[in-house]
Amino acid sequence: MMAHIVAIALGVIIDRIVGDPPNWPHPVRWIGTAIKKLTNRWNRGTNTFQNGFVLLGTIVTVVFILVYGIVFLAYSINPIIGIAVEALLIASGLAQKSLKDAAMDVYDPLVTNDFERAREKLSWIVGRDTENLDESEITRGVVETVSENTSDGVTAPLFWAFLLGAPGLWLYKAVNTLDSMVGYKTKEFKKFGFASAKADDILNFIPSRITGCLLIFVTKNHQNLSFSQRLKTWLQDAPKHPSPNSGWLEAATAVQLGVRLGGVNRYQGVESHRAFMGTPVYQLEARHIKETVKHMQIVTIGFFLLFALGGILLGIA
Repeated sequence: MMAHIVAIALGVIIDRIVGDPPNWPHPVRWIGTAIKKLTNRWNRGTNTFQNGFVLLGTIVTVVFILVYGIVFLAYSINPIIGIAVEALLIASGLAQKSLKDAAMDVYDPLVTNDFERAREKLSWIVGRDTENLDESEITRGVVETVSENTSDGVTAPLFWAFLLGAPGLWLYKAVNTLDSMVGYKTKEFKKFGFASAKADDILNFIPSRITGCLLIFVTKNHQNLSFSQRLKTWLQDAPKHPSPNSGWLEAATAVQLGVRLGGVNRYQGVESHRAFMGTPVYQLEARHIKETVKHMQIVTIGFFLLFALGGILLGIA
């Protein structure tokens, strides 16, 4: 247990400082390549719904066994080597620095009123149309994305790492990658991606709620609301989101910043209305991007400490 906690701690630190160097090979790319090849083969004919479950089982099983084998072999050679290898595997499955860098790529041109550049950078991290968005809407796009991915990209992988080590983290990442590639309700993927989308919802269910609660508990509230007031608003707003998990992050962020998230998004010119979350005490502006990144960093530390302490107590028991 202690070796895994040390490996997770090192993984969090490495990810915070180094992140994912763009020219390094990344396991997610390999997983994505496998998913694409199997999707081309299996997403056809009359059995696409069943084939979606086969795809999910195949990718998850292969990834888990491969990572488990690597970690087992490393620890068998030497505990120090095991910790180092597991730490690197964990670091490569986290996204603290990647999220921060993506957010700041939008923030930097936004504060200099280079809206065209800010919209371009925003389009790299969101699916919505970004043309003609003003500062408030550009900021909303970044804040919502960083909030949602605080769980998807950081705390949910950590949750599964604490439960099952690096193999658990990469099991989660495999499911998350499947969902991002085939988990859509379009005609092409509605049946085939059903299993992957539901698996991702299940694996994120607990981490998203713990992360949202930590956001309410450990970050600064700009409205000076009591904890009970913040908790009440969070619990009221979170279920409004169409995603069963994302709302718990976005609602917590809205409460803490004193802003309103949600509204009208456009996807290829088609309007999509999202329920409002939070009270607009403040107008969304560029500074809220930095605040949201700060929230992500604080919550990551809080999440790690919470589960590390739990792991230590469990080990002692």
